[in-house]
Amino acid sequence: MKIKGYKRDNGKYGIRNHLLILPVSVCASETAVRISQLIPGSIALPHQHGCCHVGEDYKQVLRTLVGFAKNPNVGAVLIVALGCEGINPEEVKREIEKSAKPVEQIIIQRKGGTAKTIKEGEIICRRMMEKLLHQKKEEFDISKITLALECGGSDPASGITANPSVGVASDLLIKHGGSSILSETTELIGADNIIVKRAYNKRIAQKILFMIERIEKRAIDMHVDLRGTQPTPGNIEGGLTTIEEKSLGCIHKAGNSSIIGVLEYAEQIPDKKGLYFMDTPGQDIESITGMLAGGAQIVVFTTGRGTPTGSPIAPVIKISSNTMLYKNMSEHIDVNAGEIINKGKTIEEIGQKIFNEIIKVCNGKMTKSEILGHKEFAIYRIGYTF
Repeated sequence: MKIKGYKRDNGKYGIRNHLLILPVSVCASETAVRISQLIPGSIALPHQHGCCHVGEDYKQVLRTLVGFAKNPNVGAVLIVALGCEGINPEEVKREIEKSAKPVEQIIIQRKGGTAKTIKEGEIICRRMMEKLLHQKKEEFDISKITLALECGGSDPASGITANPSVGVASDLLIKHGGSSILSETTELIGADNIIVKRAYNKRIAQKILFMIERIEKRAIDMHVDLRGTQPTPGNIEGGLTTIEEKSLGCIHKAGNSSIIGVLEYAEQIPDKKGLYFMDTPGQDIESITGMLAGGAQIVVFTTGRGTPTGSPIAPVIKISSNTMLYKNMSEHIDVNAGEIINKGKTIEEIGQKIFNEIIKVCNGKMTKSEILGHKEFAIYRIGYTF
């Protein structure tokens, strides 16, 4: 099956063509935003990280920033640095260059301050943007697409309408040679005995169990109870009482395909096609960020409570679990899986509808989160800031 997008020099394809202005630290974030304000269509990525990280936490923040910039939906990157932060802009640049896309950097301290940096950044970005605007879409096979699977606040219908319908769409993409990423480790707790049976081999099953046990241990080490956080207050108000109930609905997003690989947060997805599991939190924005840093070009996001969440670089397709939600938050919802309940549609019919929507969005149709300008971004941290 053929769709159209933007070919990158490393052989990957984007379905959007963003100019990303990437601050490597919080100290450079405001400058990056001000440069972006001068370049219509560019995307700045302000965040609170980039300094005083250590060990694995440093590696994860670095991996996330680099992975986001390497995403196929990004056509060119301007790195903005203060000049003395912990995350080394030279290292960031070298890693992004491995994707063969245009990347330049500008350092505030070397330019003599914010105003001079903004002026030069504007010149660089206008040059980059001109090239992106002249780039034409090319036909490519849908097997080049990686789909990020996410579920937000759930209700009792989520596990019988929206999530299994997304599972059908995910299986269809994999059948056509593409890939999907299942995430949200906390939302496998209680369903681990089911999901590990989907693992392609024993090694993958053991790694999934290790990641679930690791997240449980983090809570134990902090002497806290996950209940109230997982499931969230919204899930509880929606009608779920335990994390097991949330998890049993969550895993339906992955359809019936075997899990052929396991990824750390923001780890790049391999070339081998199929279903992967990525270790992410249940927090929606951090989870989506990790999968996009891993290389997914598009997100399907089920919700039983309603959320406006989007992404800076990828279209997010919202699927409501019930028709009341669809009517109440119609400006945010792209597909109503509640028709399974109130109109007698089958899971397969809604799954096919979602798959068709994925194709349309890949070919340029704007999702409602894109139209509304939602660009939420957050990095999953695993350590303290020192």
